[in-house]
Amino acid sequence: MLQSLTPEETTAEVSEVVVRKNERRMFLMAGDEVLRSYRIGLGDNPSGHKLYEGDERTPEGEYTLDWRNANSDFYKSIHISYPNEKDRELASAWGLNPGGSIMIHGLPNDAEGMEFAYLGLDWTDGCIAVSNQEMDEIWALVSDGTPIRILP
Repeated sequence: MLQSLTPEETTAEVSEVVVRKNERRMFLMAGDEVLRSYRIGLGDNPSGHKLYEGDERTPEGEYTLDWRNANSDFYKSIHISYPNEKDRELASAWGLNPGGSIMIHGLPNDAEGMEFAYLGLDWTDGCIAVSNQEMDEIWALVSDGTPIRILP
């Protein structure tokens, strides 16, 4: 069973981020230990792997958190390295664009006072959304280059 550590117990570095789409949960891991767990919002069409730009699905697979944007349209964002070569090949086989700009991010910058309308719901175009407070914590704990595994 996964168990989150208290802030006082969190001295380990995040080695991996794990997303369980069906559970709507994201875990910051240090080896086999869960450092933090978050309730997440996904794309408007969350079931299945992202196939093409505009399908509003969150991808599934192994990626890297490779860069961040403090001035995005959402409260901070960390980029997921989607699409990988396999994703590009799959979309190409269908004659489609795989899309990109898949991020972990907070709420829209213009959501002030409307946070309740987003939290716990699937509302993104394929990204992984958390509260702004949680995004601050993730921003501080997760380094660029950290692997992310997104499971169904």
